Amino acid sequence: MVKVGIIGAGKMGISHLSILGAHPNVEVVGVCDTSKMVNDFLSRYGKFTCFTDYKKMLADVKPDAVVVAVPTKFHYSMIKDLLESGVHIFAEKPFCLTATQGEELVKLAAQKKVVNQIGYHNKFIGTFGEVKRLIKEGALGQVYHFVAESYGPVVIRPKQDTWRSDPKEGGGCLLDYASHVIDLINDILAPVKSVKGSLLKSIYSTTVEDAVYSLVELQNNVSGVLSVNWSDETHRKMTTSVTIEGTKGKIISDANELKVYFKDAGTPAGYNKGWTVKYITDLTPQVDFYLRGEEYSAQLDYFVDAVAGKVPNTINTFQSAWYTDKAIELIKQSVN
Repeated sequence: MVKVGIIGAGKMGISHLSILGAHPNVEVVGVCDTSKMVNDFLSRYGKFTCFTDYKKMLADVKPDAVVVAVPTKFHYSMIKDLLESGVHIFAEKPFCLTATQGEELVKLAAQKKVVNQIGYHNKFIGTFGEVKRLIKEGALGQVYHFVAESYGPVVIRPKQDTWRSDPKEGGGCLLDYASHVIDLINDILAPVKSVKGSLLKSIYSTTVEDAVYSLVELQNNVSGVLSVNWSDETHRKMTTSVTIEGTKGKIISDANELKVYFKDAGTPAGYNKGWTVKYITDLTPQVDFYLRGEEYSAQLDYFVDAVAGKVPNTINTFQSAWYTDKAIELIKQSVN
């Protein structure tokens, strides 16, 4: 049984608490939040032991692992404290506000030999996992171009300032939305090496960007386009997709559907010459507890198994999240 503490009981913290509370191999030993109302509710109706100080939670209940679901501006100092304590850490994305902060934490995590994971859930979506497998097997031949996109209705009118409008708190489309897409491309193809130019556009916001358009080059010299807009009300919720072109064919995938075109015969098993369509229901393993999507449970299942030594700590590590932080900085630097 893995003893887990949760820091931050906002939207994502409550989601993680729900999943971990139902996990057969987890005991939630503590929840930490600065809100007395939240703590009173969780302790009264959820019977959780609640704290307002995460350091006291560590000292009193001694968790094996901690989930960090607080605003990004607190990540660096909090995760550093947790690493010094030697606990395993799952933290929400993005990793840090600067690549320098992330690099320090990557080195400290390696030194302390703790399991570390960041909540980029796209890597646990079956369609994107199949895209990565096909690319790794060379099914598309030489990849020469990609388009990575994400759209959604987060900011669709001028609104009162919140953390989303403050870049010092991790606000803005680049950190909050585009980071998911960058991280996915880093994983499927290769980490971003350089950015040839970017447009950061404010549509309704006044202090942060609502859309990101970039031309990027990866470490394997493949180039492509990043197009992200969180002020697109034609989408009911966040929609992420990748299009990858190679000498042998083309892949178009989102979180629901995978379409693959092969020019010639000799295709991988399960695919035909021409178009083949597969669906998320064909590609996603079942999870014990469903909330919002299998990927949210799957990522925590993986983290718990990694802490228990059942699987290697190789997906969504601090190291891979640091590559995403570095790409974000390159995009910022490329804006004229």
